[in-house]
Amino acid sequence: MPTLRDSHGLWAMTAPEAPRTPVLTGRLSADVAVVGAGYAGLSAALHLAGRGIDVVVVEAAEAGFGGAGRNVGLINGGMWVMPDDLMRLLGEPYGSRCLGLLSEAPLLVREIIEDNAIDCELRKDGTLHLAAGAAGLVELRERHRQWTAPGAPVELLSLEETGRRTGSPASQGALFDPRAGTLQPLAYARGLARAAIAAGADLFTGSPVVAIEPDGARWRLLTPGGSVSADWVVVATDAYSTGPWKVVRDEQVHLPYFNFATEPLPAAVRRSILPAGEGCWDTNTILSSFRMDAAGRLVFGSFGALRNSGRAIHRAWAMRSLRRLFPQLRDVRLQSGWYGSIGMTSDAVPRFHRYAERVVGFSGYNGRGIAPGTVFGKVLAGHVAGEIADAGLPLPVTLPASRPFRALREAYYEAGAQMAHFAGARAG
Repeated sequence: MPTLRDSHGLWAMTAPEAPRTPVLTGRLSADVAVVGAGYAGLSAALHLAGRGIDVVVVEAAEAGFGGAGRNVGLINGGMWVMPDDLMRLLGEPYGSRCLGLLSEAPLLVREIIEDNAIDCELRKDGTLHLAAGAAGLVELRERHRQWTAPGAPVELLSLEETGRRTGSPASQGALFDPRAGTLQPLAYARGLARAAIAAGADLFTGSPVVAIEPDGARWRLLTPGGSVSADWVVVATDAYSTGPWKVVRDEQVHLPYFNFATEPLPAAVRRSILPAGEGCWDTNTILSSFRMDAAGRLVFGSFGALRNSGRAIHRAWAMRSLRRLFPQLRDVRLQSGWYGSIGMTSDAVPRFHRYAERVVGFSGYNGRGIAPGTVFGKVLAGHVAGEIADAGLPLPVTLPASRPFRALREAYYEAGAQMAHFAGARAG
């Protein structure tokens, strides 16, 4: 029988226990029903409850079960697309509004963690976007130009400085973002759940929503064991959406992403890798990421699914890549491995959907869930509370649209990652 350690790896091994939460039974009533206990849903619940609004959260599994509990743990601002592209795709006023909001989003994550004493291994040491070859350095120079134009405090590092900060000679340079950082992602999700409950929200887990129906002027959400009636419904299920909001999943192409964690490194080796504690990812098309956890384990990831033949292929590639990046890891051993899904929209930009009157949600985080999910959850709370009108939202109101050939694309990307890593492991 699969356990949470199989699906969430190191994060399940080291996160504080999840808060005790019941299954939804009977008929409940609330001002707002939030569907999904990831970063956006829990942030929305926390900020709604803080306003004195009666809020119920219903979650199919447990807090942080989806992407919130499986990701690398990089607290990045912005999106994968460059700032100018985000401006072009959204236009004004949404482009400037969204860019400004996401730029400062890591600071909101820090504030929530500190205000609620969330135990999640928060490090405020920034991140390094690493240049893979000359083309990668050209990309980072352009990112630096676009981010500094509106005043972001990012810094372009030399080859020598990048090597000093990473402990690896593999990158041509790096873009350092001091606003960013790292955390234990499942611990953060569970901490958000505790904070929302402490603020007055009710959280029900093991309670998938199987249907939504009108209930007079309200909405009624049906679960296998009960129901909740509410004036507003916040949909925060994103890439793991099923049931009434499967369309959210259908508008995204899933990219599988895996992580492996080493055993805790010896003290001398640990000091030689990421001595200042930044989290890293590179400019490769099939990118890699790495960061250190609180116990000195190096967490290393890339695109691919750890299932079927992919488990052995990606593991072999990861071992060879780690030793190439860090020659001091010649005797390294892996302690755990896990993977999840990144939901990608057609243009790599998030969506704000109104599914029906007073049924709303953000989705499509495109691999940037921690800070954007947290800040969009806060925006949802403001919108539901009547403080943010449609015209003041960071994204335009849209309807979800299914992606053509989605399943074929997903199979192609999973197979492509295996082939690239198989070739890389053999070449190594």
